[in-house]
Amino acid sequence: MVALFGLIVGFGLYNGASRVKAWEATLAAASRDQDERLEELRERSDQVDSGELAPGLYNHPRSPSYVGGVRGQRFAMAPPGPLAVMAIGQSDLHPQYYKINNRSSQSFLDDDEIENPINLLTGRFDLGFVIVYLFPLLILALSHDLISAEREQGTLAMVLSQSVRARALVVGKALARLGLAVALVVVPSIVGALAAGVDPLRADAAVRLPLWIGVVVAYAAFWFALAVAVNALGRSSATNAVILVGCWMVLVIVAPALLNIVVTALHPMPSRVELIQATREASTAASREGSNLLARFYEDHPDLAPAEIDLNPADFWIKVQASQESIDQSIAPVLARYDAQLAHQQAMVDRLGFLSPAIVAQEALNDLAGAGMARRKLFLEQVDAYHKEWRAFFVPRVMRREMLSRSDLDNLPTFTFREEDAGAVARRVGLALLGLGIPTAVVGVAGLWGFRRVRIAG
Repeated sequence: MVALFGLIVGFGLYNGASRVKAWEATLAAASRDQDERLEELRERSDQVDSGELAPGLYNHPRSPSYVGGVRGQRFAMAPPGPLAVMAIGQSDLHPQYYKINNRSSQSFLDDDEIENPINLLTGRFDLGFVIVYLFPLLILALSHDLISAEREQGTLAMVLSQSVRARALVVGKALARLGLAVALVVVPSIVGALAAGVDPLRADAAVRLPLWIGVVVAYAAFWFALAVAVNALGRSSATNAVILVGCWMVLVIVAPALLNIVVTALHPMPSRVELIQATREASTAASREGSNLLARFYEDHPDLAPAEIDLNPADFWIKVQASQESIDQSIAPVLARYDAQLAHQQAMVDRLGFLSPAIVAQEALNDLAGAGMARRKLFLEQVDAYHKEWRAFFVPRVMRREMLSRSDLDNLPTFTFREEDAGAVARRVGLALLGLGIPTAVVGVAGLWGFRRVRIAG
């Protein structure tokens, strides 16, 4: 059983490492793509200066609309998390890069990854999955007969006659098995992390690795405490096994599913069809208004009006840019409802998740690995800030009909992902450890209290 579980842990780590490798390869390909496109723009710009190239109206290498919205777009990319090899979480459901443009954020935020839907439905088999779902089964197999086996073999009376209390016997057996079970997870975790390139000397890794071990130990301690409490009932080993497996089903399978149903029912997400419909209606209205929309934009932003007196409302790029503000305003209420409902859902999960140790452990492991919602939210916030910076660079030039200079092509805004402060992660995981520690203490004390009287035989 121990050997089999070791193979399962290794397979989970292998899947995590494969996912990280594919993630890094995708980001490297995106970086090469943007570098090649920007180099092409610089070469064409030099050819325009030398007279070798006469660019068209819509593909001029120095047109701010063409560069900022078509050919010169840069990527905002989030690298794999500090311990991504250990837990994939929901990182495979969300894009890890966005191709930024000078239009509405919805033009790139709605992009999806191309992935096998079966993989997305079932999730990835990673170390986090092994710990949350399969690790308790190993623990229960090792601990369902802590004292019942001695009773059934007829050796319990002899053992207790050696001035050994039943509580000490149970605690000793539980701690010995706890050490074995934790070692089966912690040692491969550390080895796998180092093999995958995790630098333990980095500040974030130096904080996250010990916390990862702490979550594993706390989660294991809860299941051992539960096994001690069930053993204190004085039932047979088979009965203990059935009770413990039932507890596993309730806490690991049923409770998270029920929480998901409750959260979805109380805070349903707005329909995606509603967002698509609102975007289409706003785009149609913007196209229909045409010149009036452009004139209104210049009235609201006179500092962006071009130097020429006779404006040309039919200018394609300027009309497209002007329409974005109208579209953003039209779909803003739908997006606000979506963000609000998502925040309500996450807050409810944070409050009620403590009803199941599995949820607490899963959230903590994903957070430490960099595959949780906190890092995802941080990435989207940085993408939003970069998109605003990108638009601030290009939109004024578009509306004034100014061409980019050669130096502008060399100094386009760039994106650098900034990891969350390790202290914030430690505070969240600290609450998770508390959420695991309190029920462990309660169940453990109740179990030890049950050993005041021990049935020696039968």
